[in-house]
Amino acid sequence: MAADASTTVSSPSGRSLKPHHADGNPWAMLTRFHAGYFRISLALSGQALLWRTLISDSSSTDDDPRALRTQLPLVRSLPSAAFLLLWSLALLALLALCALYAARCLLRFPAVRAEFRHHVAMNYLFAPWISCLLLLQSAPFLRPDAPPYHLLWWAFSLPILALDVKIYGQWFTRGRKFLSMVANPASHITVIGNLVTARAAAKMGWHEGAVAIFAVGAAHYLVLFVTLYQRFLGSDSLPAMLRPVFFLFFATPSMASLAWGAISSSFDTCCKMLFFVSLFLFASLVSRPALFKRAMRRFSVAWWAYSFPLTVLALASAEYAQEVRQAAANALMLALAVLSVAVTLALMVFSALSTGDLLPHDDPFDCPQLLVRQRSM
Repeated sequence: MAADASTTVSSPSGRSLKPHHADGNPWAMLTRFHAGYFRISLALSGQALLWRTLISDSSSTDDDPRALRTQLPLVRSLPSAAFLLLWSLALLALLALCALYAARCLLRFPAVRAEFRHHVAMNYLFAPWISCLLLLQSAPFLRPDAPPYHLLWWAFSLPILALDVKIYGQWFTRGRKFLSMVANPASHITVIGNLVTARAAAKMGWHEGAVAIFAVGAAHYLVLFVTLYQRFLGSDSLPAMLRPVFFLFFATPSMASLAWGAISSSFDTCCKMLFFVSLFLFASLVSRPALFKRAMRRFSVAWWAYSFPLTVLALASAEYAQEVRQAAANALMLALAVLSVAVTLALMVFSALSTGDLLPHDDPFDCPQLLVRQRSM
């Protein structure tokens, strides 16, 4: 009887479910694998863009006094080989995750369908395309005016726009999918997808397209921000182990400042205001460590949600430092960049040492749990 008890788990509805490792299927891991694992590629792709920004600012030459390489001797010492290695690692991680998710779509399609209908999990369907756009913007061998760059932009942006139509449409047309019912911190990823797309379009010189995409993201961000502020305290829409995604609160205005800076070709007052809002939200979160206490008891892939927001904040601080050219701004940029790199390296080490925790059986996105929730709705 004890052996039988160890081979079942309880679903949210109280039913007993077979664990995924018990069926003897070598592809059983695909049931527990989900789009949330693209947090890893988001983190690495963001790091690649940060390093690209630090070692060679594309908007100015090395003899320009506004260039980061000219202002900070430490930036000049960053090796280009390290950036190439990081960019290659990010690309390999993204390709591996995409291959696994493609296999999941083929062999575990009910799990993918349930994931798409889940109010938290569906937001991570934007993550692979955001990762692709970040890698495109930091690519060492493509210029924004090159035709292959344009083709890749369309290939990576169209899925984001299609998801926009689907998800944003649900937010105001379907009762159970109203924004007031499904809003959670992970919903910021849908907005970040638009902002990253707009920034890439602006880098190509497509000003009108970039403004249009930015407008869609900004309009939905304003509504989402107000909705989440109203639900922030006491909201139970996010499991405790997923609380690291609260860092997305300051990732969105940081990315908005970067996108608008690319559109306006300068880090103007609007960009600075968005950057200062990001700093305030960052300070508000790090001053409340108790919020993340339960999530930090055991390593999980959700910890990777710490890296990408810190990286985007560091990117915004780099743009700000380049604009104002003040010692305090340079110090802030260096502090945030070092923190971002340190957190990413720590997560890589934790992931390598805790491989057994990368596919836990109590993951909130676990396939049987999602399927049971869908049947109970």
